Amino acid sequence: MTKIEVNGALLAYDDTGSGTPVVLLHAGIADRRMWREQTAVLAARHRVIVPDLRGYGDSELPPAPFAHHDDVVGLLDALGIARAALVGCSFGGAVAIDTALAHPERVAALALLGAAVSGNEWSEEANNLWETLVGEVDPEDFAATAAGEVRFWVVGPGRRPEDVDPELVAFAQEMDQRALAAELALSAVDVAELDPPAIGRLAELRMPVLVNAGAADVPDISRLADRIAAEAPGAIRLSDVPDAAHLLPLERPAPVNAALLDFLR
Repeated sequence: MTKIEVNGALLAYDDTGSGTPVVLLHAGIADRRMWREQTAVLAARHRVIVPDLRGYGDSELPPAPFAHHDDVVGLLDALGIARAALVGCSFGGAVAIDTALAHPERVAALALLGAAVSGNEWSEEANNLWETLVGEVDPEDFAATAAGEVRFWVVGPGRRPEDVDPELVAFAQEMDQRALAAELALSAVDVAELDPPAIGRLAELRMPVLVNAGAADVPDISRLADRIAAEAPGAIRLSDVPDAAHLLPLERPAPVNAALLDFLR
């Protein structure tokens, strides 16, 4: 791990391999460790940069206003990288899309895995699923909240906890507890959103775009993937990966790695 100053904050990142640069952006329930199954595989052909977004993992959170998408470009600047492919999962996918819209000249390609999209409204179905699977949780109880979020996102609505690798569940809960502390701290900081948000601007994504999701994820995610693929010119929509939910790269690394290597080639 290395730290570098980006827009007034010290961001933690891993930097391995050589070749065309690829930046991996983690989910909001995780940190850069969620890419542990991708880094070495991609680094055989690419320079792979894996940051903790500001406030998450080992990255700092100064009280000054900022935008995650500007931090991504600030990291490229600090590392002397003119353009990079961005790979994002969940919230990291939303940050990747926002970066591509705010700074299109800096983004060579986008690979979106179970991506969120800024400005998207979750469906009533998703809200009802949360009530059914998780229900009321004390937001100050990070362990209970993380367990609920992992049940919802990592196990998914169509599987039972015992259907999922217990090591994955435990690792996801540990990452999510740290992420919840990050989100609490971030709530006290002025985090700028892309304006207008990405949900109405997907047609502006002119770079190559790969879209994928896990078949066991919340249905809203697969629908979002369909929408991105339908509206982004030239986007490629892969079939949802069977028996995988929201942390798709961690749960099913083999098909994800194969798809990324093929796309980034």
